[in-house]
Amino acid sequence: MSLYAVAAAALETAEGGPHPQNASEIILALPVETASPVFDDLIPAPPTPAPVAISEEDARPLQASVDIPTPAAVTFTQGDVLRGAIMDRLANDTAMRELRLNAKDREALTAFYTAAAQPTLWSRDGAFLPAAQGVAAILRDAGNDGLDPADYPLPSLSLAKDAPPAAWAEADLKLSVAAIRYARDARGGRIDPARLSNLIAPTLDLPAIEAILSALVSTPDAGVALADFNPPHEGYRALKAKLAQLRENNVPRPVVHVPKGPTLRLGMRDPRVPLIRARFNLGPSSGDETAYDHTVVSAVSAFQKEKGLPTSGDLTAQTVAALDPGTSAARLEGDLIANMERWRWLPRDLGTRHIFVNVPEYRLRFVQDKDVIHETRVIVGKKESQTPIFSDEMKYLVVNPSWTVPPSIMKKEFLPALASDPTYAARKGYKVIRNGNRISVQQPPGERNALGYVKFMFPNQYAVYLHDTPNRKLFSAQDRAFSHGCVRVDQPFQLAQEVLESQGWNEQKLRGLIGKGERYIHLREPLPVHLTYFTLSSDETGEMKTFEDLYGLNRKVRAALGLDG
Repeated sequence: MSLYAVAAAALETAEGGPHPQNASEIILALPVETASPVFDDLIPAPPTPAPVAISEEDARPLQASVDIPTPAAVTFTQGDVLRGAIMDRLANDTAMRELRLNAKDREALTAFYTAAAQPTLWSRDGAFLPAAQGVAAILRDAGNDGLDPADYPLPSLSLAKDAPPAAWAEADLKLSVAAIRYARDARGGRIDPARLSNLIAPTLDLPAIEAILSALVSTPDAGVALADFNPPHEGYRALKAKLAQLRENNVPRPVVHVPKGPTLRLGMRDPRVPLIRARFNLGPSSGDETAYDHTVVSAVSAFQKEKGLPTSGDLTAQTVAALDPGTSAARLEGDLIANMERWRWLPRDLGTRHIFVNVPEYRLRFVQDKDVIHETRVIVGKKESQTPIFSDEMKYLVVNPSWTVPPSIMKKEFLPALASDPTYAARKGYKVIRNGNRISVQQPPGERNALGYVKFMFPNQYAVYLHDTPNRKLFSAQDRAFSHGCVRVDQPFQLAQEVLESQGWNEQKLRGLIGKGERYIHLREPLPVHLTYFTLSSDETGEMKTFEDLYGLNRKVRAALGLDG
């Protein structure tokens, strides 16, 4: 019943007697917003009735209808004020631009702070928590991991306890954003590898904002948790240790340019020898200064070992190139950081058992429980048909594989040869298969097959795999970039035995399948395969080895990271 109806009912109960208070006066005594609907009921307004007397008992329903409880007093805590300051800043477009947050990250950060038990993550009661100090320490020392501390600006951690809530909100958000940016950079977020080459396709695991902040605020040591976003691999740690050593013990060598020339061996004489002696601080010779003597040979051999070159002591063209002044401490530092960056492209978990191919090293390693159980030479793609860089999983092996010539090879090599010599396919043992206007060329299994006797399949977008080859002599070359992109393996049956040993296969049993047509052997569990690109790596003794930047990828990473000035 409306208030107007209540008032009207009260009026109708009066029969004679003195007139009570006007109904409009009763209604006007109500709050304006409550009385408004009553006035709607009264339009058109009736004539003012004569006063009607209302008894106290009759007035009680009216009193109950119009009484409005007094609101309880609201008390705002310091936490409420801080949370409001945080939300105000998150809603501030200018502040978010200063923090370089896009719309998606801003939304995620807002959601995390909204759901958090405390209004601020890094402070309580006007003081920064130990977690804030730990995170700030890692951000200041970002250079130890090859990152740039300037990318992670810190707030002042010496705010006064009575600083305005807005100041505490600004500091809290700034520290959170710096930590988020560091965590993502540590996982490979600084550059987009695909922009360097369409043959680079790592699966980056860039963590979400909620995952990063949850990991940091739920641990006793937030600094350790933040540092753990960097790669856990031994190869990365070795490069990090070398970077620290280089910076600590950097003794600059004389900048001496040694010209190119013929290979020098012990006992030979050459006008470049004094330059070599100066390069290694050997001092002047007691005899013929142009003599390539034992002292010079020993210095060159030690340098070759440091650079991962054959330690013959001969002054080869490769050694002269490595002696170039450009290979200075600053250059080496940049190469270390660029190689550390590429470790971020790999999965954090490489797999208990996995195959690891380092393309510039021309080397394959089969790792089990962190131990190398098989190692062999490989042949990789030429510069014009590069081996792609990515990770995938081996699913099966094929013994006695046939080979279908890929479209790229058909266009560039096979069709021109077939046009000039119609018997080319038959002479090479290929079958030409015609399907309407389409032609495909297949090489049947056999000792002449380009894939040899076995191939290791990990289906991928590039259609590359590991395989045997009939051309064994190429493995004796020092630089082995001869393939069309696939990786040719020097000891394929030994590798196959290691891959399939748990399934009851050995080399002898596998070789027994040769000549019996294509045989597929499926793995019970997929085996991770990582095709990688490192021009610096540490060997088992801790010595750092250097490999040629075969595809120029290291140079591209240096440039993308701004390491070339």
